[in-house]
Amino acid sequence: MKIYPANILLPDFGATDGKRWACVACDQYTSEPEYWERVDKAVGDKPSTLRMMLPEVWLADSEVRVPSIHATMKKYIENGILKEHKNCAVYLERIQSDGKLRRGLVCTIDLEDYDFSVGSVSPVRPTEKTVVERIPPRLAVRRGAPIEMPHVMLLVDDADDIILSRFAGKEMNAYDFELAEGGGSVKAAFVSADEFDSLNASLAILADHAEKRAANNGGAPITVAVGDGNHSLATAKASWEEIKKNLTAEEAICHPARFALAEVCNLHEESLVFEPIYRLIENIDTAELADDFKNFAASQKGRFPAQSFDMILEGKKTEVVIEHPEYTLPVASLQHFLDEWIKTHPCAVLDYIHGEDTVCRLASKENAAGFVFEGMGKSELFPAVEADGVLPRKTFSMGHAADKRFYIECRKIL
Repeated sequence: MKIYPANILLPDFGATDGKRWACVACDQYTSEPEYWERVDKAVGDKPSTLRMMLPEVWLADSEVRVPSIHATMKKYIENGILKEHKNCAVYLERIQSDGKLRRGLVCTIDLEDYDFSVGSVSPVRPTEKTVVERIPPRLAVRRGAPIEMPHVMLLVDDADDIILSRFAGKEMNAYDFELAEGGGSVKAAFVSADEFDSLNASLAILADHAEKRAANNGGAPITVAVGDGNHSLATAKASWEEIKKNLTAEEAICHPARFALAEVCNLHEESLVFEPIYRLIENIDTAELADDFKNFAASQKGRFPAQSFDMILEGKKTEVVIEHPEYTLPVASLQHFLDEWIKTHPCAVLDYIHGEDTVCRLASKENAAGFVFEGMGKSELFPAVEADGVLPRKTFSMGHAADKRFYIECRKIL
């Protein structure tokens, strides 16, 4: 596989406030509408990526909101708010909320190299199960949209730092500004298309490493793993499959929707810390849930090491231990239980929460429960996906919500 430059759309940050322009990924703060209300108020009538995306907390309102989103995209193009930088990529340095540096390269991948279906062996593939039911409402946003903005973060297993290290000391001539809501800051430089032969040669070295690693664990090699934003990338793939049905083979080769903009990051970056994504379940009888989970824990007869869970029921914490798990990871055991439990409790609402303090706070409500457990180490990621296939959905998160990718760069797809 290869990565590619693109025609990047950015505003003139001499005339546009970067702090208002950049907006955190749409799948964050899904249980905190007040976050999005604050951002909405802060942006006001200024140009912002907030006006070109749909926070998932408001996904149920997509039918009303999508026309306005598409209209804003067209307006930003026609009014010259977005300026095109042809045939380039963007190298960025993000200072996270914890003060740590995270580097990335915003470029495109060929969606023909990506497959989210179960059993996929494509060079770019998800690390976690794709919930296909989540694609249609997101596809409604993308279908007919003239612009894409990425919150997808792709991981390469680059222990020797052969991809991003070449940009050290580069003049940051694209943008430099603080991010809203405690998101830290970001600065970036344009990368010439001339550098992509060398970049892809380095990527080929990583692909060779993946072949050798996979041969040792008996799996299918993975060169690029989707670390964040898989459902966004899956939506881009689904959109492309729709579009290409009406194209000739020649037209499909270079159609812009065949490619997807994403940020490539090094798995071994010190600032990339894998954290568990906890579970919150609401609109339930907490006593019934507690009894059923304890019974589930006792019923397991597997061979893996014991797993411990803090179950928070209306603010009260109880430890539950599965002595003989049948699944490798704690999150896999819990997700199996919850998936089955919800089938017989259709009124229950399951959510995926970043941060222990947040899940504890939200689980203090009446008829709510939260689960806290030990997460997966990031060094286990590539071998686990190669050997066992995709992990349970929402197995891990790369850092806190405030440190997720902010929408900044755009690209025409129609």
